[in-house]
Amino acid sequence: MPSRRSPSGQAPRPAKRARIVRVSEEMKAWSAALAAEVTDWPQVTTRAFFGFTGLYRNDKIFALLPRTRAMGTPNSLAFKFESAAPQLRKLLAQDVRIGTTEMRAARWHTFEICGAEDLRDALEWLWKAYARAGNNKKNS
Repeated sequence: MPSRRSPSGQAPRPAKRARIVRVSEEMKAWSAALAAEVTDWPQVTTRAFFGFTGLYRNDKIFALLPRTRAMGTPNSLAFKFESAAPQLRKLLAQDVRIGTTEMRAARWHTFEICGAEDLRDALEWLWKAYARAGNNKKNS
């Protein structure tokens, strides 16, 4: 099977500790646009989080939007699934813009935005993370 490459030309990395980098100016604008959309969703609050804006559904963090720092690449955001069903894992594996990292025993995924056309897909991944954060049962 050929190696997948992200739009930046980097091969996806196996799950490991996230590398923190400075966010690009373009990503700051994209993060602000995404935050404006997501904060209109029910039960969403935000908190400053070490150079990121943490997105919470009630008391559960489900995503990080970069303010001054980003995970992986200067144009990436992060979202979290405690665990993922096989169908969701397949979707994550098929998207070359997705990277995976471990933070505090949770599975975080990064999404690299290469242009404004990726914002719709970024919102879809944020929505999936938001919806799973609202599940009372373990994210199966």
